[in-house]
Amino acid sequence: MSNDPHGAIDAVWRIESPRIVAKVTRMVRDLGVAEELAQDALVSALETWPASGVPENPGAWLMTAAKHRALDWLRRAKLIGEHHETLGQDIETLGQGVTHDDFVDALDDDMGDDLLRLVFTACHPVLPAQSRVALTLRLLGGLTTDEIARAFLVPEATVAQRIVRAKRTLAEACVPFELPRGEDRSARLSSVLEVIYLVFNEGYAATAGEDWMRPALCEDALRLGRILAELAPQESEVHSLVALMEIQASRMSARTGPAGEPVLLLDQDRSRWDHLLIRRGLAALERVRQLGGEQGFYALQAAIAACHARAATPEATDWSRIAQLYDELAHLAASPVIELNRAIAHAMAYGPAAGLALADPLLDESALRSYHLLPSVRGDLLFKLGRFDEARAEFERAAMLTRNERERQLLAGRARECVRLLRSA
Repeated sequence: MSNDPHGAIDAVWRIESPRIVAKVTRMVRDLGVAEELAQDALVSALETWPASGVPENPGAWLMTAAKHRALDWLRRAKLIGEHHETLGQDIETLGQGVTHDDFVDALDDDMGDDLLRLVFTACHPVLPAQSRVALTLRLLGGLTTDEIARAFLVPEATVAQRIVRAKRTLAEACVPFELPRGEDRSARLSSVLEVIYLVFNEGYAATAGEDWMRPALCEDALRLGRILAELAPQESEVHSLVALMEIQASRMSARTGPAGEPVLLLDQDRSRWDHLLIRRGLAALERVRQLGGEQGFYALQAAIAACHARAATPEATDWSRIAQLYDELAHLAASPVIELNRAIAHAMAYGPAAGLALADPLLDESALRSYHLLPSVRGDLLFKLGRFDEARAEFERAAMLTRNERERQLLAGRARECVRLLRSA
């Protein structure tokens, strides 16, 4: 471990903070209090390590410090007996001869379950999506409020407010720190996966700002997905999401050019794809097959990504299979965005006219009126059909709607290409 105490604390905190907060939450049964107590342990490290040096096992040091603070909090609140019963501990109260360290040591079981409880709590459906994302990145990603704000291009105060409100909402709703069971587990798991994929997508294709991608967010989402796959090894949709993210992340170094400009899928240098990530993704997809989850929402998307990953060249892509998978996905979970992607797949498999026939009805979808990818896709299909004036109008509309500067430049360039072709006709 480095002799730089501040660097060591930062590195250890990112790795260990989810486990620390999870453990302390099980002790005090209040997520807001648990995070405060964990932060107290962090402050103690900042005060102690510069003088005493970085301990041999800094993660264990932080965990022990946080648990002792939690126990002190329980003693002050006179809730130890109640929590013994809640936790199912066969321990008498401290006043009856059990030491402080005995109680702390008895809480070391089921760390994996505690972390999983924290995941389900942070992603509880009672919270709005933005709050779930912020709380998850804070508690499970180990990100500071400022880092989350910069990642999503919002004021730090906005993120801080979301986190505070989220913890207050969980407390007011009396959300238990437990593993959901039965049908409730499936619904809650869907919320967890949605949050992780929202984080990944914001990193993979940033909705706003100067950058086409924010790789750090993709890395955070992948790490969370991998942790969840270890904690819930029999959940096929967890492995499906991990497979999807691994394969999509494999393309990241090929998705931008020398100046940071976007490079679309069919134009990418596939030798730059990360084949280790592809192998990991395909292995996760094989795990899905073994679990019998091939028709799941994320499984179908991962299968689509795998079709691209297995193709050595764009021409070798099995577009008919991709179109079929999108048909199945649309049947499973119909949405305007899925229909738009289905239109692209059918265009590649059966020609631009077939794709346009599926895309045109989406013009009446209110959910897509401000969605820049609808005019972008229609512009591309019209361009391929030689209808350059209509394509130009669509590209210009898409450029106006997007909030990402790199994407705006790409779309404006396509509009100019249409003008050039019209003038040369």
